[in-house]
Amino acid sequence: MAHPEAPLAGRKPGRPPVHEEAWTKVTVVLFNRQIVFLDRLAANIRAQNGAAISRAQLIRALLDAVADADIDLTAGRTEAELKAAILARLEGEQGQPT
Repeated sequence: MAHPEAPLAGRKPGRPPVHEEAWTKVTVVLFNRQIVFLDRLAANIRAQNGAAISRAQLIRALLDAVADADIDLTAGRTEAELKAAILARLEGEQGQPT
């Protein structure tokens, strides 16, 4: 169910959602190694610059980056093939001047 920004009245306890667009809460199964990666990345970001970044923010940033990169993933039939296509694009761009 998509949610516009939550109104202040009748809010539930906990952190208020801070989103600039409509959002939907979803449940996703991640592997333990992926959670460890996200948690370490968040800890490294915090240690480097003091910013508290959540797992959800990291995942949204990664998804938006892939979407903005306009990578064609339609030929992928497995998770491994999708990963390979994304990595190929990332590796190809590392050699490009910025």
